[in-house]
Amino acid sequence: MKGPGLFSDIGKKGKDLLFKDYTCDQKLTFSTSTATGLGLTTTAVKKGGLCVGDVTTKYKFKNTTVDLKVDTESNISSTVTLEELLPFTKAITTFKFPDYNSGKLEVQYFHDHAGVAGVVALKQSPTVDFSATLGAHGIVFGAEAGFDTSSGAFTKYNAGLSFTKSDYVVAVTLADKGDTLKASYLQQLNEKQKSAAVAEITRKFSTNENTITVGGLYELDAFTTVKTRFHNNGKLGALLQHQLKPNNVLTISGEFDTKALDKQPRFGLGLAIKP
Repeated sequence: MKGPGLFSDIGKKGKDLLFKDYTCDQKLTFSTSTATGLGLTTTAVKKGGLCVGDVTTKYKFKNTTVDLKVDTESNISSTVTLEELLPFTKAITTFKFPDYNSGKLEVQYFHDHAGVAGVVALKQSPTVDFSATLGAHGIVFGAEAGFDTSSGAFTKYNAGLSFTKSDYVVAVTLADKGDTLKASYLQQLNEKQKSAAVAEITRKFSTNENTITVGGLYELDAFTTVKTRFHNNGKLGALLQHQLKPNNVLTISGEFDTKALDKQPRFGLGLAIKP
């Protein structure tokens, strides 16, 4: 991907540090692939006393990738991705069965100084989403909007900007039709980017509510990473991720409420295996 990326990339680095890979479930993922471009991934998740899972097959041939997923509730979803359908362009189609109105077509265009994406639902009265970004030298401005043709009303309109340097990232987004303002700051704490800190502040104008989340990341060694986060509601989370051997990753995470110490902490365990 070239240029400033898509609107969804604004603030993504800070969001990933704060929330990615945290879980309170038990998850096992097994992946394998062949030299012909066929991949198979099996996922099993235990949520409380309920076990769910899915099987995903992926086939890649030249510039085309086909993903097919079947879960334990007999839902089937498919995604077809065409790279370079036109220069610097990617097309993605998705379908879910038995929901025949869930089909979507997305087209993405990447330029050195712009990124554009359009999504249209494949049904009689579709919803249409459009986003665009403009940027250069680490400064990116973006906006997105959604329109429902059946009601003739906008479903969303958001805007954002980010400023990226080698050692820090600042992002500000105005979401929920102007009702939510979110700002984040991510700082790399050393030259090798093995440790980082991030803070995210959210202001919801309709309720006069402010939320603050801070977090950090530290690489203990080439195979082990530790992350922590704290929310102003009192919830403290921690995560340990260790590479057991190439392509095999163990993730242990937990969360407890510092304002309700009588409650039991919540723990999650994830194991990803790829021969």
